Amino acid sequence: MNDNSRRVVITGIGLTSPNGNSMEEYRQNLLNKVSGVQPYNIRYIGDTLAGICNFDQLKYQRRKDLRVGTRAGSVSIYCTGDAAADAGLEFSEMDTTRIGIFLGITEHGNVETENEVFNLSQFDYDVKYWSHHHNPRTVANNPAGEVTVRFGIKGPHYTLGAACAAGNVGLIQGYQQLMLGDVDVAFAGGVSESIQTFGIFAAFKSQGALAENADPVSASRPFDKDRNGIVIAEGGAVYVLERLDDALQRGAKIYGEIAGYAINSDASGFVLPNNVRQAECMNLALNRAGMNAEDVDIVSTHATGTSAGDIQESLAVNAVFGESENTLINNTKGYIGHAMGGAGALELAGNMMAFEDGLVHPCMNVDSLDPECAVRNLAIGDPVEKGDVKAILNNSFGMLGINSALIIKKFVG
Repeated sequence: MNDNSRRVVITGIGLTSPNGNSMEEYRQNLLNKVSGVQPYNIRYIGDTLAGICNFDQLKYQRRKDLRVGTRAGSVSIYCTGDAAADAGLEFSEMDTTRIGIFLGITEHGNVETENEVFNLSQFDYDVKYWSHHHNPRTVANNPAGEVTVRFGIKGPHYTLGAACAAGNVGLIQGYQQLMLGDVDVAFAGGVSESIQTFGIFAAFKSQGALAENADPVSASRPFDKDRNGIVIAEGGAVYVLERLDDALQRGAKIYGEIAGYAINSDASGFVLPNNVRQAECMNLALNRAGMNAEDVDIVSTHATGTSAGDIQESLAVNAVFGESENTLINNTKGYIGHAMGGAGALELAGNMMAFEDGLVHPCMNVDSLDPECAVRNLAIGDPVEKGDVKAILNNSFGMLGINSALIIKKFVG
């Protein structure tokens, strides 16, 4: 195989986030500090806050589809449809047996199960009122599977359960499937419907890790000393991945190229992150890319807004990039909250346009930086004019100690 067949590029992106439903809208809202966090009321929890998406569910689906399917499926279908359009792809003109769908997700099925149990309680728990759609709604492959049903895609599909590292993991899986030659086009990324389940709110609330603030816009504040937890969000981003020779042959526009990646495990606890393993993950991604820290222009941090999580990641970032004068550090959850399985894919998308405009969007709501989160070259305040951005490293970490790092570089032919 020629060298171009061993290179994988991004040729399309579709997304929905709490503060934007396209790359252009999302990017402008990050640069202009527009938040997508809103008041939210959910069963059993009551009034809280969440990052809520407002996309056109009927753009690619019928009302009947919405009644049968899931919110995660709708997010996936919307993002995939927009990604295909962005890439200039028409499914009807493609060999759909050579298309794969690889979507990371934190959890799936809780929403539907909670809703069915609640519905049953209104009918004295008579199981005849249990929906016959429950099984296909709750199987783990549902979000990716709904995409294949809607668009007639006949290649492999599955979701990847990787907690909050899942957005990166979906992209990594798509890359690997292209390198194996199992597919010619991969739709890859991550999605989340997490705000639909009260269980996730209840769990974080019982941990004392659910953010509270009188001003919704100020609630999600990673790295700020007054942060008090996570703002749960929904959303997702799906990327079109192709081998470079295929992309060049059809004259596709190219957003960037996958340069390196790594996934590892803390093997040390259920919830508390391990900064040593996180640093090892970033270093492994750099080694695979043939890069050093100085070669990376932007590091997008996972930055959940929890005390332990932010501090551990800051230690890891300083260990890897603390001596780099070139590297700027930012994060995105201050704008949109924590989109769980969709977080990594959305956060990468927020930085991708820096290859074109040379700007680094700042962290939001860092009014008083926690000294324990004082990473070098943290972007705070106004967008930073970086100039020629050549490489981005995207961090995504999750519970049970799963870590992922993905490096995208500016495409050079």
